[in-house]
Amino acid sequence: MRRVHPRSYNQRGHGAAPGPYWWAMVVSSASRLYNSGWQPATRNCHPWTDLRDTPRRHDQHMIEVCELTKQYGKKRAVNNLSFTVHPGQVTGFLGPNGAGKTTTLRIILGLHRATSGQATIGGRAYRDLPRGLRHVGALIDAGDVHGGRTAEAHLRALARSNAIPRSRVNDVLDIVGLGQAAGRRIGGYSLGMRQRLGIATALLGDPPVLLFDEPLNGLDPEGVLWVRGLFQRLAAEGRTVLVSSHLMSEMELTATHLIVVGRGELLAAESVDEFAARGAGRRVTVRTPDNARLTSLLSAEGASVETAEGASVETAGASFTVTGLGADRIAEIAFAHRIMLYELAEHPATLEEAFMELTSGSVEYQAGGDR
Repeated sequence: MRRVHPRSYNQRGHGAAPGPYWWAMVVSSASRLYNSGWQPATRNCHPWTDLRDTPRRHDQHMIEVCELTKQYGKKRAVNNLSFTVHPGQVTGFLGPNGAGKTTTLRIILGLHRATSGQATIGGRAYRDLPRGLRHVGALIDAGDVHGGRTAEAHLRALARSNAIPRSRVNDVLDIVGLGQAAGRRIGGYSLGMRQRLGIATALLGDPPVLLFDEPLNGLDPEGVLWVRGLFQRLAAEGRTVLVSSHLMSEMELTATHLIVVGRGELLAAESVDEFAARGAGRRVTVRTPDNARLTSLLSAEGASVETAEGASVETAGASFTVTGLGADRIAEIAFAHRIMLYELAEHPATLEEAFMELTSGSVEYQAGGDR
């Protein structure tokens, strides 16, 4: 490679672009540094990228939170938090009260300024996205609307400021089931209707990225079922869907991936199945006329046996719970010793159990004992 003297750049004239040989030498030097294992002094949330592939291409629909910290006086709401939300899946954002979930969402949306770290969407801060509703839709607080306006007027104002066609207003009102209530003032809406309006607002710009904070509050069973299907359809279309919720049963049915935080720090980022497997494990309910013999055999195999409160393991026909062995193995043992079974039901670990175990040390506001 021809080496260019450092003064050659200035000889081309002030402000002129460097030639191809100069740039090739810079890339070659950087590549040698990379191949030798050198890393930049400051930690990055992403692996050092080979400069032969630069500029690094961000997925335009991906949410990235990198070493995010938010301090309110002496209170640290978010502490060095990093995670990534990918498109094409519903990601649940879980944590106890005060874990920093809403603060994180508001920082992603540019509503709060981080003390340090960053949150980006497709590699860009939200404030740098032109006409934000076309890029990101969000429901943070369903009550944060002008009660004197009608739903239609509220959405039309947002549509006009984001260059969204006026016809889209009626479309989203029909999608959320508020078409007949479009002309009513929002102040007369129930909590569930306001939630639906908030979802309509998030959908208004037909954005590829959607964030929802407790979207199921106030919804009736039909509404909950509808929202579950909506989120799954949006993800199936390739959109990024991040949902913060305290309803473990709904997250188990809706989400495919979870981000769990406690006291502002990341506790887990994995699939729902992987997270549920963190629980105490499978439990098997067993009922037999020969409790004493079967429980003795199961204990010899290393299983733990528990009975209902007040019941004795010696009581024939009383059900008991086994952990440490699966239903198949219990059936094999019973068959080998000619023990009749009245009931054999396996109960896998639940998302709620895994969540309670993982966050038990991160609960900031814990209720007291009996009155």
